[in-house]
Amino acid sequence: MVILVLNCGSSSIKYQVFKVENGADVIAKGLVERIGLNDSILTHKPSGKEPYKTITDIPDHTVGINLVIEALTHKQWGVISDVREIVAVGHRVAHGGENFTESVLIDSKVKKDIERCGELAPLHNPANLKGILSVEKLVPGVPQVAVFDTSFHQTMPDYAYMYAIPYEYYKKYKIRKYGFHGTSHKFVAKKAAGIMGKDYKDLKIITCHLGNGASLAAIKEGKSIDTSMGFTPVDGLIMGTRTGEIDPGVLIYIADKEDLNVQGVSNMINKKSGVMGISNISSDMRDLELAAASGNKRAILALEMYAYKVKKFIGAYIAALSGLDLLVFTGGVGENDFNVRKAICSDMEYLGIEFDSETNDGKKNQDIIISKPSSNVTVMVVTTNEELVIATDTKNIVTSMNKVIT
Repeated sequence: MVILVLNCGSSSIKYQVFKVENGADVIAKGLVERIGLNDSILTHKPSGKEPYKTITDIPDHTVGINLVIEALTHKQWGVISDVREIVAVGHRVAHGGENFTESVLIDSKVKKDIERCGELAPLHNPANLKGILSVEKLVPGVPQVAVFDTSFHQTMPDYAYMYAIPYEYYKKYKIRKYGFHGTSHKFVAKKAAGIMGKDYKDLKIITCHLGNGASLAAIKEGKSIDTSMGFTPVDGLIMGTRTGEIDPGVLIYIADKEDLNVQGVSNMINKKSGVMGISNISSDMRDLELAAASGNKRAILALEMYAYKVKKFIGAYIAALSGLDLLVFTGGVGENDFNVRKAICSDMEYLGIEFDSETNDGKKNQDIIISKPSSNVTVMVVTTNEELVIATDTKNIVTSMNKVIT
């Protein structure tokens, strides 16, 4: 069974193609960039073959996906002989609102609900929907599945997801905490528990998805009971260019002093803040660590603030979970930055975390336990694979709906 996984952004399309048998193997992956701009780029990487790259005008997502299909079926760098070998397409969809608690087969109602959620994720959902509509046009009749970033967190209790604003705004506008990175949080929680030889539903788990965007999730009995991102992905942890949690009065004060409109405030909290705003060097932790090593005080401050905020959320979520069995690091920073992991886990023995610095140091992009055998809490680094989750959910759904073409 061949499944195409698409992650459509406003001007890009990331894709992977899986051959799903007993397991799931990636047979091709790639990226379409600069959609709607001059000199758009398709980079195609077939398994076992030389990569292919082309620069051409790609005015919209339909043209982009058509180029992907042409690459996949090409005689030289293709991996399938005919587009009809693709039995289903899975889509990452950023926001499902309160409508979706799990992945779903896409029909006309689902498309309308995704469109309605565009108000909650204006940079993502419209692009996700464009991908769905483009596949309908190019490969009519192929089953499509939506996998939502928000669905895993729909198990949060109301006292965790509600904001202390007039209740009427929740009723009118559905303003509440939704959380994101749910696909990754669920995947690494299950994977880490499996490495331990346990069912993740039997463990109290905190997952730390740390990258340019970052969030934590508290997981109990296999369900998310709290997460650090909120109504939007700006809330919670300090990120590459996002503020994380902040006194809203600060925004009002700055807007008044700097004469910023709503868009100006949005740009500040999304694009000009985080470790980039603190350091004025970079949003990349590698750059900050190089600067910190040379004594740059603002780089040192940014790194200290970043680790402190993660540590503080871990403490809060241990309280919410009434204990902790497993702490998981994932994402670009979580999987690769052993210095950040060390800073976060230092001086946590009173919570049952005995960190193994020797095992941790130098470890990148691998599944590994970085706590001591005597630790009451197991600390792990686990590589995430959101595309695999999308492919697996897509396979399960189309199989259960008897949509598979044999």
